[in-house]
Amino acid sequence: MFRKLFCFSNCYFRRWLYGFISLLLTIAISLGNIQPSYGISWLDLVIRGIQVVQLSNISNVQEVQLGKEINQELISSGRAKIYKNQSINSYVNQIGQRLAKTSQRPNIPYTFQVVDDDSINAFATMGGYVYVHTGLIAAADNEAELASVIGHEIGHIVARHALEQMKQRAISQGLLSAAGLDRSNAIQIGMDLAISRPNSRADELEADRFGLKNIIQANYAPAGILGFMNKLLKRSGSVPSFLSTHPATSERIRILQNNIDPATANNGDGLDNRAYKNRIRSL
Repeated sequence: MFRKLFCFSNCYFRRWLYGFISLLLTIAISLGNIQPSYGISWLDLVIRGIQVVQLSNISNVQEVQLGKEINQELISSGRAKIYKNQSINSYVNQIGQRLAKTSQRPNIPYTFQVVDDDSINAFATMGGYVYVHTGLIAAADNEAELASVIGHEIGHIVARHALEQMKQRAISQGLLSAAGLDRSNAIQIGMDLAISRPNSRADELEADRFGLKNIIQANYAPAGILGFMNKLLKRSGSVPSFLSTHPATSERIRILQNNIDPATANNGDGLDNRAYKNRIRSL
């Protein structure tokens, strides 16, 4: 009886094992025969479906890629209408790349774009993407003033302010899990942050500090940053959107003045007003 029971159990186990192996082979063959026309494997589809962004330890490569996707959405949605004048775009990019090389974070690619908008504004998002409005370019008197604005925006990228803001926004909205932040949510938050500019007092002062150091290292006259801020504050008694974020512009000017030696404030490039107006005359 024991022998019969043993034989029965053994046969049953082998049938179950053979069936299980057949099932595995069937699944493997099915996965192996997925049509290549999809251009992506079954495994990649699963991974992309649950793709998240780990904000705490994001690499430079990942940050640049995320910035690229945010940039694409800003443009495609019409929230950043890129100016079509090649001469102006090339000029802004030339200034930006000069500053990028001497910034405290020169090891990522930078993209400088002109936004067709008459308001006096500039903003940046993560991964090296900087945007300057046509209205701000026209408001500047010289290249040093424009360079000071671009240097300030690079300062935000150097300090990775957008990433920290994204993290805080995701936490407040209950979107950040232990795994990270869903990529589509990250892109949407990144777009909103770029446009709304919710920089704190500490962030703005840090960007000012990085920006000032950058323009000096790039051999632009540091007087440009003071000239630009003071001139805009006097316009119609209102503060333009570029300077409207906390802290008060007067405080920022005072701190910058304390860090600029009056004896060398005009040392460097970019103070030729006539040359600048000639460069932007097609604006």
